[in-house]
Amino acid sequence: MLPTTPFMRRHLLVLATGLLATFASHAQNPVRVGSKIDTEGKLLGNIVVLALEANGIKTENKVALGNTKVVRTALLAGEIDLYPEYTGNGAFMLGDESNKAWKDLRAGYELAKKMDLEKNKVVWLEPANANNTWAIAVRKDVAAANKLRTLDDMGQYIAKGGAFKLAASAEFMERADAMPAFQAAYGFKLRADQALVLAGGDTAATIKAAAEKTSGVNAAMAYGTDGPVAALGLVVMDDPKGVQPVYAPAPLVREEVLKRYPAIATVLAPIFKSLDGPTLQMLNARIQLEGQDPRKVATTYLQSKGFLK
Repeated sequence: MLPTTPFMRRHLLVLATGLLATFASHAQNPVRVGSKIDTEGKLLGNIVVLALEANGIKTENKVALGNTKVVRTALLAGEIDLYPEYTGNGAFMLGDESNKAWKDLRAGYELAKKMDLEKNKVVWLEPANANNTWAIAVRKDVAAANKLRTLDDMGQYIAKGGAFKLAASAEFMERADAMPAFQAAYGFKLRADQALVLAGGDTAATIKAAAEKTSGVNAAMAYGTDGPVAALGLVVMDDPKGVQPVYAPAPLVREEVLKRYPAIATVLAPIFKSLDGPTLQMLNARIQLEGQDPRKVATTYLQSKGFLK
């Protein structure tokens, strides 16, 4: 039954106008997509932006925002709404480093998903079937001459005074679960003059430094899905003790934003499912080796898989 008095009609009109304004405001708010500053961060960030835009979800591009700490802080502060993260980083971000779940892709994902939602109202969407774990790559000539195949071999080589200089990011050198964990597990300790710390976290720069022997560098911080490691004459040291967690890429989104745009989850799930390790190595190589623009690489890939027209 419709309101019969002028007052009731005016009140209903004001209420309806307010609701429409609220809905319009939400509809106009773009999803702010951030990413890390390294090669794969730029690739995945652009994939997310392009996929959401293609499905009618307006975005604000904040790709290549900074390192892990920067993008994570921005997400929790509500300065960005979504960014690609890695399951293994949940160990230190959520304060549960000793949990063995981080060594398994699915178990780590489920743990991060549960803890981050409860603690921070952050939703972990479906991950890629890839492991972009931190690694150390050594020049092939050095590895061959000294029979270095594993981090155990490398640790013994360094401990005995072998010539070694690593190019890495400050984050890799300082984070407890990165270089300090490798050193503790494999019994070696780098001197200050055995490290070349490069700004940012892009392994393209660290791998290039080792390939070109910049400042005497003969080893590099690398990632499991880096494309140019072998092509530039480096070999990744095996991690027989399983020091590193599994780092599967997964989009993180603030819960309130996902409730406003539930299609984000359905749009991104099949895309990330298609991104296995070899695929990411191939795409990263196009950026790192061939010098292609990350947005162009992301566009070409999405088109090739039918995610983008």
